[in-house]
Amino acid sequence: MKSTHRSPVILGIGTLITVVSLLTCLAAQADESLWLYTKGTDTRPKGTFEAKFSNISRIGKDSGDYQFHDMRPELEYGITDRLTVSIEAMFFKHDYSVNDPELQPMYDSQGGEGERFKQTQFGGYEVSFKYNVLSPYKDAFGLSLGLGYERREKYRLDGAGINQNSYVTSIFLQKNFLDDTLVVAGNLKTEFERRKSPGVLEEEIALDMSVGVSYRFMPRWFVGMEWRQQSDYLNPQEEGEFNPELDRSSFDLGDFRVGSRHQYGQYLGPTLHYADNGWWATVGALWQIKGGGSKFSYSTSGRNWDEHERLHLGFTMAYEF
Repeated sequence: MKSTHRSPVILGIGTLITVVSLLTCLAAQADESLWLYTKGTDTRPKGTFEAKFSNISRIGKDSGDYQFHDMRPELEYGITDRLTVSIEAMFFKHDYSVNDPELQPMYDSQGGEGERFKQTQFGGYEVSFKYNVLSPYKDAFGLSLGLGYERREKYRLDGAGINQNSYVTSIFLQKNFLDDTLVVAGNLKTEFERRKSPGVLEEEIALDMSVGVSYRFMPRWFVGMEWRQQSDYLNPQEEGEFNPELDRSSFDLGDFRVGSRHQYGQYLGPTLHYADNGWWATVGALWQIKGGGSKFSYSTSGRNWDEHERLHLGFTMAYEF
């Protein structure tokens, strides 16, 4: 099967042009995300809504070609001034063809050598709560806590069908400087995932850490940098058997343990944010700068490729009402 692909540079230019075009059409302030992954501590004012749409494109493996577009419409509501509830849907668009049989699960899901996987599917949904404890505008620093439930029916890596339930805890930190023109934020998200697919059961503990720095260089405009590291800890159970060389994770009440780290990937890149009355938008690009994992991961040249990509290119738009 053959397919025509645009380069990541052309794709990025197209994405930025699309965002700028949409910005000129909107006219509508909210708690704003200054980065792609890192979130601040703000919650929604009581009784207000915010509609968001994000698309993070994950581009490039170490073999063949790979594109995964993680598209998420989201609705937030302020229950109180401190407590926000949100619900988001996930739509996954995969288009890839990898060459190395060791690059799993993509190689098998595409159908083997020379084949291609190309589908857009409903991936699942997430319901989450965010509670603000300290305000970065009134206290020494900002602190919020998050709790969520996530249901997935498709695997983000290859688009294959899965049965996954995840419970997510988040810590949001924020510190403002220079009359709120310089913003520094950090997040720690922990996901407790139980994922089933034919013949495989995975109990995984995943850690997602990120830090963002952003500076308002002119009215309504912020430019920043973001760092992110994602890693997971597990020992997959295949046909009822564990790998004797790995430790397994478990988060049952009577049996909590953190298993072997299978992989990790670190990303770094710039972000740009614009806000006007009632709406805002953010674009960014993060490159994998370091990665690795156990000997069972697909890691080469100081990068990880079975779980991570070369480039994450994304945007988020939001409208308050």
